Amino acid sequence: QVQLVESGGGLVQPGGSLRLSCVASGSAFNMDTMGWYRQAPGKQRELVALIISGGSTTYGDSVKGRFTISRGNAKNTVYLQMNSLKPDDTAVYYCKARLVRDFWGQGTQVTVSS
Repeated sequence: QVQLVESGGGLVQPGGSLRLSCVASGSAFNMDTMGWYRQAPGKQRELVALIISGGSTTYGDSVKGRFTISRGNAKNTVYLQMNSLKPDDTAVYYCKARLVRDFWGQGTQVTVSS
């Protein structure tokens, strides 16, 4: 059974940086796609960044130029480097992986506040 575990969230001041990590365990195969979504209170879940197995990436408009998604050397590991963080980036960040179907992590809280 595939399980995703996120880590790296926390409290950071505006302009600061955080790095999120996600590991998908329980699969003998590499995930086709891995990525990050986020959901702020009272808002719908939105795309942050995706990376497919070939290395192509997609970013949400609000994070382009500030966030970078990458896959780790370990199988089924993905990172999200978040720079120049803004209060509007405050949300629960969820890792998603796709192999035939979607798998989701439990989420990690990111709070950007002075």
